[in-house]
Amino acid sequence: MNIRRMLLELGLSAVAGYVGTKAMEPVSMKLYQLEPTEAREREDAVRPGAPYFIAAEKLTRLYGLDLSEDQLQRLSMALHYGLAIQWAALYPPLRRRTQWSPVVSGLATGAAMSIIADELMTPAFGFSAPNLDYPLVVHARGFAAHLVFGLAVAAAVEGGRTLVAASTRSRP
Repeated sequence: MNIRRMLLELGLSAVAGYVGTKAMEPVSMKLYQLEPTEAREREDAVRPGAPYFIAAEKLTRLYGLDLSEDQLQRLSMALHYGLAIQWAALYPPLRRRTQWSPVVSGLATGAAMSIIADELMTPAFGFSAPNLDYPLVVHARGFAAHLVFGLAVAAAVEGGRTLVAASTRSRP
């Protein structure tokens, strides 16, 4: 792979990670609203807070930083979107090496993020309660939302590739 293509893929992935998160968030909220009241109440009772905010708090303590609430909130959003941007970089090589369709590659990207980041890393680092504390519907909601993330990543990367190819062809 040449350096130009790699940089293009990284740039497209960064945009795609942002787009994927923006697509995933309203889906996750809507699915949360559709959950049974008992499941929402149980989740709310055991959930210590937003995982990315807890990560920001833990990191600032680890480094001995004293941030204001506003600074912590901004750092937590940077961590939230930063993870998505980094994760989206999985899509281009997955698509290229497997020859899977954009849909399958996008679903695989989203599923991997759900399983590895949400189900394994988040509780392991103490950014959430243990998995078994949450109702099954919470895990299903997270998985479905991450599938949307993966599909949006695929659409953004493939759309970006199409735009770049069209602009390259139209140059004199």
